[in-house]
Amino acid sequence: MALNGKIAVVTGAALGIGKAITEILLQNGATVVLLDVNENAGKSLKESLDKQHGRERTLFLNCNVESEEQLKAAFQKTVQTFGGVDILCNNAGIFDEGTWEKSVSINLVGVIRGTYLALELMNKLTGGRGGVIVNIASIAGLGPFACCPVYTATKYGVVGFTQAMAAASTASGYGIRFNALCPSLVQTDLSTHMLDRLGQFSHLADTITKYADKGVLNVSEVAECFLELVMDATKNGEALVVTPNFKKYRTFPPLTQ
Repeated sequence: MALNGKIAVVTGAALGIGKAITEILLQNGATVVLLDVNENAGKSLKESLDKQHGRERTLFLNCNVESEEQLKAAFQKTVQTFGGVDILCNNAGIFDEGTWEKSVSINLVGVIRGTYLALELMNKLTGGRGGVIVNIASIAGLGPFACCPVYTATKYGVVGFTQAMAAASTASGYGIRFNALCPSLVQTDLSTHMLDRLGQFSHLADTITKYADKGVLNVSEVAECFLELVMDATKNGEALVVTPNFKKYRTFPPLTQ
């Protein structure tokens, strides 16, 4: 998939992984709609990007993925401004075992909500252009982390939802590819404060410390893997694992009949 002229929507776009993904999309020719609850950071990034790429290449919208109304309005504004949606990155997420319901709401429900709203616009069966949806999961979505059961559960959910949507799209003819990106620890504000947000599992903080000692990704490494999942038309239903030491696609056994 060549990105010139493509319209991308990125949630949690103002900082960290979302910012890096926004930048790499722009560098490769896409137009990007930035969605984030952090209005100050979003506007600041928009101003910076305008200087590099021109005002017409980006749009920032203050949007909470927990709000059906706000997210729907954001997609409507995207279509009104740019004519459609070709790429969605469901990136918005938090890490906080102390507020587990909010974690589920943002990390999993927000992904499902964003996907379903985008599906209405992208589905070839209903007049859309097709495209690709990449959901940012985590290596915690492929193996249990004792210190963060809820975060683990949300990311397992994202991986499973992504694969099921890929199968549904193929079987139904939606013309949309679905992939999940599963990075290990990434140097972001989220990871910086992880030890303070373990809730009742704070006594297991050393498990994160030991894991971090093996290496931490930078956001540009994650963005490059995201780009691979977007541009490689053969990738559908994939879970791409990336760590400082390796990158590989996780294979899953087929369901038994």
